[in-house]
Amino acid sequence: MLVSILRQGSYLIASIHEALNDREIVQFQRDLVEQIGTHRARGVIIDVAALDVMDSFGSRTLLHLARAARLRGAETVIVGIQPSVAFAMVRLGMGLDNVHTALDLEEGLACLQRLLQEGQEHTAER
Repeated sequence: MLVSILRQGSYLIASIHEALNDREIVQFQRDLVEQIGTHRARGVIIDVAALDVMDSFGSRTLLHLARAARLRGAETVIVGIQPSVAFAMVRLGMGLDNVHTALDLEEGLACLQRLLQEGQEHTAER
């Protein structure tokens, strides 16, 4: 199994267990965005801790995935970016723009809770 997607309440937790080729990462993107609707997920965590390398296509795909998730009504937090991957991404000028990141799953869940609470408060002000 290259990727697992688990439901935890109103969240989906997707763990990438090993490096994905371009076709596999695009399929993962489609599957996850579809499951957001199926499970009416409000938040998504993508755990990339098992990856020791991430190319520009993978980075762009994660960015597009987070944008698509938001259009489907779910906030996204990417967790577990290894130090070597972070340094390589910075050196190559790759980034995740405005995508939320956290050190690990625990911090990612806390971040999602904050994001969703802020969203509810913002909506209530209108």
